[in-house]
Amino acid sequence: MPSESGSDAKFEIGHVLFIDIVGYSKLLIHEQTEQLQKLREIVRATEQFRAAEAEDKLLRLPTGDGGALVFRTTPEAPVACALEISRALKNHPQLCVRMGIHSGPVQEVTDLNEQINIAGAGINIAQRVMDCGDAGHILVSKRVAEDLDHYARWRQLLHELGTCEVKHGVTVSLVNLYSDEIGNPELPKKFKRDQAREKRIEPSAPTLRKSIAVLPSAPGNCPRSSHV
Repeated sequence: MPSESGSDAKFEIGHVLFIDIVGYSKLLIHEQTEQLQKLREIVRATEQFRAAEAEDKLLRLPTGDGGALVFRTTPEAPVACALEISRALKNHPQLCVRMGIHSGPVQEVTDLNEQINIAGAGINIAQRVMDCGDAGHILVSKRVAEDLDHYARWRQLLHELGTCEVKHGVTVSLVNLYSDEIGNPELPKKFKRDQAREKRIEPSAPTLRKSIAVLPSAPGNCPRSSHV
């Protein structure tokens, strides 16, 4: 019977909310510390965070400028959490945050520091989804949007964007989640750049060649031409 080695590791579907602070690297050290602390307070105060943590259905992956929350509950959990965060951020305009959501396989692993970490396509793609957005955006993968589209509560918030190219030439299909109160309705800059690039490489429309009929020359005059 095969042992549970790394190649036999068990994956589960995690519902991932990836968050980061836009422009974090440009902040002064004390500003970075303050903004990270405020973001942690906002995230931990959300109902979805507290409920999932109480049920032991939440994994956390800290990053330098934000982090990922992996919910082991429903696809709605990270979305509802993102809405709570977005509303809370209205009171902190200096804190510019973007969020990305995806559901996919995740796995707990032990890192070099003997600490529990999280790996898998669910984490990776959620980060790529987030990377396509700007401050205020809540972007969700097409997979998540298809699940949410069955519920009236979410359907009215979903606005399809199309595909976005991320690392290694991989493309992801994205949907922008927003309303008058939450999210960012603007087209992400990455989509604007992609559209501009596509326009530049579009073949120019074919031009009609003009045929020239040379008429007989009158004595002492230059040849005349007539455009047909």
